[in-house]
Parts: sequence; C-alpha cells; structure tokens
Amino acid sequence: MRTSGQLPRDHAGQLVHPGVLGAELTVAQGAEAARWCALNALSVLRSALGSLDRIERVLTVLGFVASVPRFAEQPAVVDGASRLFADVFGTAGRHSRSAIGVSALPRGGAVEIEVEVALR
Repeated sequence: MRTSGQLPRDHAGQLVHPGVLGAELTVAQGAEAARWCALNALSVLRSALGSLDRIERVLTVLGFVASVPRFAEQPAVVDGASRLFADVFGTAGRHSRSAIGVSALPRGGAVEIEVEVALR
C-alpha cells in the first residue's frame, strides 16, 4: 500500500516550517518537517487499514525537499522521516529511500513524503 504525498502539517492542520531549505530553513527544521510528514503518512495508513499492526514493514520512502540550487543535504532532511519509521517499527521500519531536491512544493511546504508499506 502506498500513501499519496504528505505535507508537514501539525495537529491543527498548519504547515510546520514552511519555506525552502538553504534559504529560510535549517537542516534540523527540515528534518522536523519530514518527521511531521511521516506522522501524517502513518495517520493516513492507520485510517485506511484500521490499525498500524497490519503493516509488515516499510518498503520505500520517497522524499521531496524544497531547496535552493546548491543545497545538497536532502538526505539529512529526509532522515527525520526515516528515524520515525525506525522508532515506530524497529527493524521493519528500515526501507529504501530517495531524497530529491525540488524548487517548490505545494502550499509552500518544505518537505513532502510518500510511503509504501507491505501488509500482513
């Protein structure tokens, strides 16, 4: 099962750290935004599946990072999502991953994450 792209929205639906990495935002802020994206992906999965217990393992994380042209720390930003999946699922949270720099994301988000999981 795969989620659509998830933006870094908090519990109130507000974007967490909107902006561009390498301009307004630090790597640490980007990693926090990626963590929020991962939390939102888990929320979507739990809603669709009824329980996260149906997830056997995380297969793939695709991360898009809004960044200036010379910014090269996209992997460090997407680490925020990867760490969350490892914390939640342990070794079953280990996954393949891409971290891609883009010039802009929807609604001014700094990070967008898609997740693919295997089901039990």
